[in-house]
Amino acid sequence: MDSRRFFEIQSRRDFFRRYGIGTAALAHLMAEEGRTAETATDPLVPKPPHFAPKAKNVIFMFMEGAPSQVDLFDPKPGLKKWNGSPLPESMTKDLRLAFIKPTAKVMASPRVFTPAGQCGMELSDFLPNLATCADDICLVRSMVTDAFNHHPAQLLLMTGGIQFGRPSAGAWITYGLGSESRNLPGFVVLSSGSGTSGGASNWGKGFLPSVYQGVVFRSQGDPVPYLSNPAGVDTKLQRDSLDLIRDLNQTHQDKAGDNEIASRIASYELAFRMQSAAPELLDFSKESQATLDMYGVGKEPTNAYATNCLLARRMVERGVRFVQVMHASWDHHSELNKGLKRNCAATDQPAAALIRDLRQRGLLDSTLLVWGGEFGRTPMVEIRRPGEEGNEGRDHHPLAYSMWLAGGGIKGGQVVGTTDDIGFNVVEDKVHVHDLQATMLHCLGFDHKRLTYLHQGRNFRLTDVAGEVVKKLLA
Repeated sequence: MDSRRFFEIQSRRDFFRRYGIGTAALAHLMAEEGRTAETATDPLVPKPPHFAPKAKNVIFMFMEGAPSQVDLFDPKPGLKKWNGSPLPESMTKDLRLAFIKPTAKVMASPRVFTPAGQCGMELSDFLPNLATCADDICLVRSMVTDAFNHHPAQLLLMTGGIQFGRPSAGAWITYGLGSESRNLPGFVVLSSGSGTSGGASNWGKGFLPSVYQGVVFRSQGDPVPYLSNPAGVDTKLQRDSLDLIRDLNQTHQDKAGDNEIASRIASYELAFRMQSAAPELLDFSKESQATLDMYGVGKEPTNAYATNCLLARRMVERGVRFVQVMHASWDHHSELNKGLKRNCAATDQPAAALIRDLRQRGLLDSTLLVWGGEFGRTPMVEIRRPGEEGNEGRDHHPLAYSMWLAGGGIKGGQVVGTTDDIGFNVVEDKVHVHDLQATMLHCLGFDHKRLTYLHQGRNFRLTDVAGEVVKKLLA
C-alpha cells in the first residue's frame, strides 16, 4: 500500500487530529463554556465568578424529609380557632395532598414560640440554641415549591428540576468556581439520621464532568472506602503506578479531547493527595475541648450531627467549596412531636455552634449557610393509627414553608415573607425554590442566567428557565 492510499483511509478523527481541526473545535467549545486549557487539565482549578462575591464557600444543611414549619419557625395561633375542625371548602378547593384529604381536620401546634435576639424573631421551644443566633440568621417563612412528594421536591431543590440527570447545586458551584482545596474534593457530602428519599441524585453531577460529583465522606474510619493502600503497596509503588496510568490517560486525552478523561486523571491525583489529607481532617485532637463541647461532639444525641458540622467547618477552612450536611428523616406523618423533639435535640445545638464557630473564626462572612428541607407540612392533621394518643402527624405541604440562611452576603436578624393565619398559603414576599437558588449563586458572584452548560444543544442552568434574586435577603 502506498502512502497516498494509506492517508486516504485514515479515520475522520485522525484527520481532525492530524490537521489541528479537533484542537480548534475543542478550544471553541471550551471558550463557549467559559473554560480554558488550564481547566481542561485540572477541572477544579479555582475560577473567577461573574462579579465580586460575598461568599466563597457553601454549607447546605439539608433537612431531608421536610421539617414542620408551623411547629418550628412560623407561629400560627390562628390554628387554635380551627383546631379539630376541617377548613372551609373555599380554602382547600383543588388542593393536591400526598396522603390526606382536603377535609382533614386542623391541628394547632402545641409548641411555645418566644421572641429571640435583638430582632425579636419568634422561634419554637424546640430550637433554644438557634434562638441564641437569631440576629445572625435570615428566616424565610414564604418558601414555595412545585412538588408535593419527597423525591421530586428534593430534586427540584437540589438540581432545579424534578427529573433525573441534572447537576446538583454543589456540582454547579464547583463547576463555576472550582475548588481552593488541592487535597480534598471540591464538593463533599456528610450524612446522619436514618432513611433517605433522593439519595445520590441530591449530590449528583448530572451531565457535568464526573469530577464535579459530590463525594460522600464517612465520619469514622477511612473517610472514603478503599482510601488506604492495601497490604504490600507503599507510597512509591502507588505513585509509580499512578504516573503510568496518568501518562496513558493523557495520551488518550490528547487524541480524543474527552472531558471525562481529564476528570479521571484529576480524580486519581486527588485520591492520592487525599490519603494524607483526609485522616488529618478527621483528627479532632487539635480542637479545644470547649469547641467540642459547643458542638456536642462525643455526646448523645448530638454526636453524629455535631461531628458533621465540625467537619464542615474544617473543610471550608481547607478550601472545600460546597459541603452538603444532610440529616434524615423529618418526614413526620405520625408521632410529630416525638419526631421533632428527637431531631431538634440532635441538630439544634450543632447547627447553632457552627454559626458561632464560623463567626468567631472570621469565616461567617465568606461562608453561606443554608438550612431547610424540600417542602413543609400541612396545618391539617394526619393520623395513621386513629385512637392512639400522640400519634398525630402532618402531611406534605409545598405551598408555604420555612428555611433560613446566614453568612456570606445574607442580611441576618430578619424575617422575610409572611403566610396566612394558619400557615396555609404565602401572602407576602413569595420565594420559590428557583429564587433561592438564584440568590445563593448571587452571593457567590454569579448571574444565575449566565452560569450555564451546553448539553444536547441547549444551555442548561441550575435555575432552569426561572428564578430571581431575592434582594431582601441580601446584606
